[in-house]
Amino acid sequence: MEKQIRFILREEFLYISAMINEGKVNCKDKGAAIVAYLTDRLRNLTEVDLKSIRDDKKLVERVQDLAKNLSLSCEWVPFIEYFPFYNENMGLKFNKLGYFRFAIEYFSDNPSKREAITPTIIQHIPMLALNILKEFCGQYVNQYLFLDLESPIFIFVTSDTIKDEKNSAIDISWTEENIQKYKKILAYWTVIYSGQWADYSDDLYTKRVQHNLSNRLSELHFIFRNSGFIYMAKDNYERHFENYMIKSVLEPTAQVRSMLFALMAVNESLDTLFSMKDYLAIKMIEEKIESLRNTRGMIQTKMSIIYNELDYNRREHYTSVLTHLMTIFNLKDILERIHSKFDVISDSMDVRYQKASRENQGRVEHSMTYLNILFGLAGISQVLVFVFTEEHLIFGLSSIILIGIMAIFLLVLRSYISMKRSEKKANVKKTVDAVIFDAKNESVVMIKRRWPPFKGQWALPGGFIEKGESPEQAVTREIEEETGLKLKIEGKIGVYDDPERDPRGRVITTAFCCSIVGPTELKCSDESLDLRFIPLKELKGVNLAFDHELILKDAVVKFLKKTDWS
Repeated sequence: MEKQIRFILREEFLYISAMINEGKVNCKDKGAAIVAYLTDRLRNLTEVDLKSIRDDKKLVERVQDLAKNLSLSCEWVPFIEYFPFYNENMGLKFNKLGYFRFAIEYFSDNPSKREAITPTIIQHIPMLALNILKEFCGQYVNQYLFLDLESPIFIFVTSDTIKDEKNSAIDISWTEENIQKYKKILAYWTVIYSGQWADYSDDLYTKRVQHNLSNRLSELHFIFRNSGFIYMAKDNYERHFENYMIKSVLEPTAQVRSMLFALMAVNESLDTLFSMKDYLAIKMIEEKIESLRNTRGMIQTKMSIIYNELDYNRREHYTSVLTHLMTIFNLKDILERIHSKFDVISDSMDVRYQKASRENQGRVEHSMTYLNILFGLAGISQVLVFVFTEEHLIFGLSSIILIGIMAIFLLVLRSYISMKRSEKKANVKKTVDAVIFDAKNESVVMIKRRWPPFKGQWALPGGFIEKGESPEQAVTREIEEETGLKLKIEGKIGVYDDPERDPRGRVITTAFCCSIVGPTELKCSDESLDLRFIPLKELKGVNLAFDHELILKDAVVKFLKKTDWS
């Protein structure tokens, strides 16, 4: 019978990549706020939090027990100190790239419970933390904290003890033979988020233990895209984990993953910019593209430093870790995709340039026609003055010609002013938004945006005014399309024209307060991720899209006669 072993959890580290606006965020204070928020929410998990595992009562109990008996510490680690990045989707500026490092300790006063922790249980805490952090970052006060919440939180688990079926500590020499022998047990620790399924194929376990990065038989070092596992014999752990392993394995992993996060943010901003290109002036698009190129350049500079390390560093273990990181995070391919998107946008801009050039040419030709008439009249006046010598005749003709020249000049000036107004008008878009309260005036209809800008954020329903529509007609049409509701317009909330309200450029919106006529069943369109009535008290402090928080506040004051949302 094959000997069974189990790894005893020593420490656990979570890494979350982040961008911040240092002028708006104090990193130390924000880290403390995150710890307080996470700790409170994890110790008071709700049925909604645990809905994915609610059918397994024993698992729910174990996860709740783990969450109630953890302690967290947090540290902000800057990676690129000056990193100016404008998030096109959020419409916000950031200036630092780094990551938050969390250390977790479970059952500090109960070693036997800590020894019973398995990878199946461990994975649920960072999964829960991810959703809780989405709540945290959705608060208005945290809008200048941009965390990587699309990917699972990177988790490193470590061990310095192996026990057998008799609960005795044992040492194992990690030869390839022993790695293969215990590959099923190792596989659960190397890919924490995988779960444990009895019918996994033998090939899967083999793949997971292929890349042991350690060059010592007393250690195991595995790094995957979302988790890592390190085992070190107790003596090695005490001597080398803090001063070598963190610096040479954990921190490089967090740094490369931060670069991945930054590249994905640039990639998403390019997608957003491409979708908005028809709304933006050419000069604005050029400025935004140049800014994104600079951001990409900073990331490439950091990547070059890593490649230099690979070329010149003679520490075999460290360079093998870096090589592995660059491979598993696939930075080169992502960078190539970004290069291609810059090319696509450049091609699209060429089309815009050609169109603008043709339009300018038409305006120039139109203006030149008037100028030619002016010059023609001026020439005629000179001929007439030369031919006719009678003083009164010269005066009469000169006056007529002067009046004609002034009239043509005024026509040219009017044409020029009209052209400029048309250009300005073409760059200004008009939209409508609706505040739709329920019958008790306690909740309001909100949509979760599917597309940039502000993808994934809650917003009031609304949209662009089509040609020939009045704002009232537009809001009725848009709301029916987005929600399926029939509306009665109760009144205008106001017109909102802050130049910075929409990252797509100059967009002026007219907001209306509306009531529902007929059925109140909501029908979410393909344009939205979600649609629901949300209680006003739950929207307090939520970072809404555009300036919709201001619009909603104005509606509450004007139509509900309240000064407080709740």
